[in-house]
Amino acid sequence: MSLYIGDIMKEKVLLLLKEGEYISGERLSEILGVSRTAVWKAINSLRDDGYEIDSVTNKGYKLVKKPNVLNAGAISEGLNTKVIGTEIVTLKTVDSTNEEIKRRANENAESGLVVISCEQTAGKGRLGRKWTSNEGGVYFSILLRPELPPSDISGITLAAGMGVCLAIRKFTGLDAMIKWPNDVIIGSKKICGILTEMTAQTDMVDFVVIGIGINVLQDSFPEDIAYKATSLKIEKKSEPDLSKLMHEVIAMLDKTILSYLFGISQDDLKLYKSMCATIGREVSLTRNGEKLSGEAIDITPDGELVVCLDDGKKINVNSGEVTVQGIY
Repeated sequence: MSLYIGDIMKEKVLLLLKEGEYISGERLSEILGVSRTAVWKAINSLRDDGYEIDSVTNKGYKLVKKPNVLNAGAISEGLNTKVIGTEIVTLKTVDSTNEEIKRRANENAESGLVVISCEQTAGKGRLGRKWTSNEGGVYFSILLRPELPPSDISGITLAAGMGVCLAIRKFTGLDAMIKWPNDVIIGSKKICGILTEMTAQTDMVDFVVIGIGINVLQDSFPEDIAYKATSLKIEKKSEPDLSKLMHEVIAMLDKTILSYLFGISQDDLKLYKSMCATIGREVSLTRNGEKLSGEAIDITPDGELVVCLDDGKKINVNSGEVTVQGIY
């Protein structure tokens, strides 16, 4: 708990320093209602995080330069969301943001909590695969407690993918697209992956965890994934501000997931299809041990991929591995 309180104090001190003028330690302690020692500890902790803070006798402290790091205060500043972002927690490293959210959910954390980290030591993707989560990416999870039956949650990954895709487009100008069901791509390379997990009773959801990883600051990738992975820095040829990016992503996810929870509209579905790179491509999959191939032709309101097989038969695919021609 003390760490959490310390993080809150850092955020408060940082907001005051962002006003741009020198402010004394005495004045900071008066405004915040804490001791000079607490202010001094917060200043040193901010410096450890990479913030360059000038200190002048009889003048106080002044923020000279901020690092490109995740900052909960900067992310939440001006964030007018309805569902996501009721609380934002930033961590330097964690085993998995999904696992951290589950731990907090089991301790009665509120719906809308977002946990963000720049590194995961045990990240995971679909089908239990290891998710490479080295520094340079932004990995975050969202806790939702919708009062819905489990059957009504099937398409929430699509709503999340649409939100991330729209946010990347707006923030960077890059032509991000969606690879059904849970990836966002630029060109033919992956920029983002999404993993949704759920804890539920027979007829009602306890909570849903949406885990999202975005490649942001990486300059390169390990040889085994370099052919299929890229980052915003590589594509944009500049370094995005992490906190500003996350502000935009959360704001957009709030809109798309809120829309989903109240029933996906035809306009939403039309928008998703327009950004889905899978539609119109040749795909292959395995069903009941049989290898099938055909053309992806549509997405249903429940988020299923409609495939017209080579023999003309149409099937709906709601899970499993689908290989898309031309996209890793």
